[in-house]
Amino acid sequence: MKLCGEFWGRTWNIQDVFTLAVILALHSLCAFAPFHFNWPAFWVAVTLYVVTGLGLTLCYHRSLTHRGLRLPKWLEYLFAYCGVLSLQGSPIEWVSNHRYHHQFTDTEKDPHSPIQSLWHSHIGWIFDTHRRRCEHGVRTVLLFHATLIINSVGHMWGKKPWNTGDMSTNNWWMSIITLGEGWHNNHHAFEYSARHGLEWWQIDITWYVIRFLQAIGLATDVKVPNEIQKQRKASNGRIMATQK
Repeated sequence: MKLCGEFWGRTWNIQDVFTLAVILALHSLCAFAPFHFNWPAFWVAVTLYVVTGLGLTLCYHRSLTHRGLRLPKWLEYLFAYCGVLSLQGSPIEWVSNHRYHHQFTDTEKDPHSPIQSLWHSHIGWIFDTHRRRCEHGVRTVLLFHATLIINSVGHMWGKKPWNTGDMSTNNWWMSIITLGEGWHNNHHAFEYSARHGLEWWQIDITWYVIRFLQAIGLATDVKVPNEIQKQRKASNGRIMATQK
């Protein structure tokens, strides 16, 4: 683990300062939330969390980045607009960063790897435009950290049923708050798969939505790994369990 100077020892540009100011403002506003709590607002927040979260998981990630499924253009654009509402950048910026992450996973070139530090992989990388080219109320902050936790915790703690050659892990509680993205070792093993929760007991809300869209004819060319592909990626322990 290396210490990373996200705040000191480097030159800040105006974009870095603006990004930091926006994130600090959003987190500061969250402190007032308990004083204005009401149930209608709570359910609106939950609904928007799921809607904007699906914009990221289903559209930005599984459809646009990895081409795990195809959607009609009008539906793809609708989900993409939902992703934009998460304040995590435009589709092209998000996709570019994530593909770069997969190309150089857990190496010096990875834009958000915990080999730099846990803080860096979680949020510090966002403040440094020299390392990446992307911009970034209560719901927004929660989704913001739910997404970022994949970059940090998802490469440090959890189980590794697949040989991926990196530090990616599966984490059940992370999957609950990220609509299925927490099966991160599954994802790194089969990047193209529209399904991340590969076992029946691995909760993957995004996959359930994809299956529904597929059933009504709105999602096509949905990709999932077959048994031969799984065997090639399986760790020794998993192979033994399968053979038994």
